[in-house]
Amino acid sequence: MLAQTIFSFPASGFPPLALGFFGLGTGYLIYGPQELFQVPPRDPRVDLGTGVWGIWMPGFLQFLTGTYLFAGLAWFHTFTQPPLYMAALAFTAYGVHWFAMGFNREHGADPRPNGFMSIAFILISVLGAIVFFKAGDAAVGGLFIGLALVYCADLPASLRLGPAGLAEHALGLLHIGVGLWLMYLVFGVTLNFAAGFSVPV
Repeated sequence: MLAQTIFSFPASGFPPLALGFFGLGTGYLIYGPQELFQVPPRDPRVDLGTGVWGIWMPGFLQFLTGTYLFAGLAWFHTFTQPPLYMAALAFTAYGVHWFAMGFNREHGADPRPNGFMSIAFILISVLGAIVFFKAGDAAVGGLFIGLALVYCADLPASLRLGPAGLAEHALGLLHIGVGLWLMYLVFGVTLNFAAGFSVPV
């Protein structure tokens, strides 16, 4: 008879949240000024550069964070807090979304399908806000409200609805604002985990 080997992993109090926040925040702080101020003005070389950044920072870092959280929750049981399920869902979905966004920007694809994508991401953002406010985490719940607003602006910006450039400027302003909030969360989570601070996050 073959003996069954059971591996047991200790619970971890260090989910990789800061990594996902940093990746998305960096992407927003790259895309936001370009959308709001046209800095730098778009051309094929700029689209190539922003596309590559979009794939690797908000794309890869969020996807890595999401899959790490799902593995810890479902396979290794190193994470046990239920709201981390929502975090895993969001980071994974947003990461794959940024793979597509960055690739499309890099290759000069038509942005109009992004408008219809925005509908699904408005909904997942509202779901995240519900979960984290119910869990008593207003800082992350507020982040998801900001994300919902980003996709509310992305819908008309991608479909070129309304006065010329208005929705894109709104999208850029929201990208910058939410990007800065993400950097606050990076600082808060890291200082709390690594240095024993009590930053409200």
